[in-house]
Amino acid sequence: MATTNSGGNEPSAGASAPKQPETPQIHSFRMPTVEEVRAQEVWNNCFVRSVSSGVMGGGLGLFMGLFLGALDNPIMQETMTGRQQLIYQAKQMGRRSWSSCKAFALMGLVFSAAECVVEKARAKHDTTNTVVAGCVTGGAMSAKGNLFHCGPKAACMGCAGFAAFSVLIEKFMDRHT
Repeated sequence: MATTNSGGNEPSAGASAPKQPETPQIHSFRMPTVEEVRAQEVWNNCFVRSVSSGVMGGGLGLFMGLFLGALDNPIMQETMTGRQQLIYQAKQMGRRSWSSCKAFALMGLVFSAAECVVEKARAKHDTTNTVVAGCVTGGAMSAKGNLFHCGPKAACMGCAGFAAFSVLIEKFMDRHT
């Protein structure tokens, strides 16, 4: 009779049961179908990848613009009727949506195109591609500049800022292990 420890389920050190070595599970390997290979080839095309990123970025910008436009309050809110406020809100949401849609679509398109071209040129999939794509995107988006920063200075600041942001997002998402 085997004695048990305080748990009641495990045999004590006095009783030894022979241990079986664990055999690794072997999983079967399935070759991709012709349709899967073709779909992967289409998705690896930089043009397709860039356009789809631009469309998805535009959709995200559209929804963000709707949300942020709804939060805007008119300056003369106290003197406006309910109908005037509603019209103002609708116009503001439309303006914000379209503006955000264009900005996010351009951002997605440029970033994805730059990353894809760099990845194909280097034949590597790593964080360096993200840094270069972020720099190109930030520089392109801010090259027009604004009242305080213009031209090359704005492009350099945009390059550095967007590259750093891209690396942070990349590390957070942990795509390249």
